[in-house]
Amino acid sequence: MTPSISDQISPNSSKLGEWLFQHRTSLPLPIAVAILLIPSGETRGGALTVLTGVALTAVGEASRLWGVHHIGVISRTRSDRVGRLIDTGPFDHVRNPLYIGNILLWVGFAIAAGLVWLAPVAFVLLAVEYHWIVRWEETLLASRFGDAYRDYARRVPRWLPRLHHKGHNGHNQAVVDRSWSATLFSERGTLVAIAAGYVLLWLKARS
Repeated sequence: MTPSISDQISPNSSKLGEWLFQHRTSLPLPIAVAILLIPSGETRGGALTVLTGVALTAVGEASRLWGVHHIGVISRTRSDRVGRLIDTGPFDHVRNPLYIGNILLWVGFAIAAGLVWLAPVAFVLLAVEYHWIVRWEETLLASRFGDAYRDYARRVPRWLPRLHHKGHNGHNQAVVDRSWSATLFSERGTLVAIAAGYVLLWLKARS
């Protein structure tokens, strides 16, 4: 018998993933502190560097908005409560568009701050943390949705988006029943944080 997703993670790893999941909002805080406190110095780039960082931040937030539009407010939960199995929108291309968006956001901030060397550090740190979170989430989803989730996991990559649509197999397809205004309201905290972050970067550059 082929091992299920839930069989492929140890209890200790599961506890680590659950703890990281519950604290995932605060995980990037060390990166934020580094971006704001470390002087750019000689690493400060020109307009192209700043624009590249801003573009990555925009792409990351666009990925989050698209994902939140389909998954809804369940993305804000800190418990093991799950909603419907979503396989529409970005979730038809990759299983973790919100986490990918978060990584792009912070990499973009580091580059926009002129701390290009910090970008790969942020990438690796967040990638490792999200790896353990996703392993725990996959165990949870497999236990809740069974074969429907296992089939979804076989069809859709975990991290590298598939570019060509291959179609659904009919398992728990969810219909988007929320407006973009509701999506923006749900995502308001992240949008405010991004705006505040760039204001702080501007003040840092002027100091």
